[in-house]
Amino acid sequence: MTTAETTAMADDLVKVSKFLSLVLRHKPEAIGLTLNGNGWAEVEELLRLANRGTRRLTRPLLEHVVADNDKRRFAFSDDGLRIRASQGHSVAIDLDLPPTRPPELLYHGTASRSVESIRAGGLHAASRRHVHL
Repeated sequence: MTTAETTAMADDLVKVSKFLSLVLRHKPEAIGLTLNGNGWAEVEELLRLANRGTRRLTRPLLEHVVADNDKRRFAFSDDGLRIRASQGHSVAIDLDLPPTRPPELLYHGTASRSVESIRAGGLHAASRRHVHL
């Protein structure tokens, strides 16, 4: 594979990841997708709706994006029939995660321009449902 092909492939993966973030975390209605109460979407419905326009999304490409995302943003259900975003939702869903005792130290990644505001007013979810630590 040439450098140009590798770059194009990486660009495609980023575009698909951003598309999935949009429809699985923020605006499923943008393509007419329905999420259940736990944020799951049917994979076949996602593929069908995504491919109505100019986007070409396949099951192998979807699997590649889920498997290779370094932040583990997306997950398939155990049976592989559903997909959801693992975090960062602005739509109301319940990830149905078991309660756990947090570690003594937690970290929050943020831009340096936000540090003073956080120190003054604390962490806030803003337009999202949770603060990620």
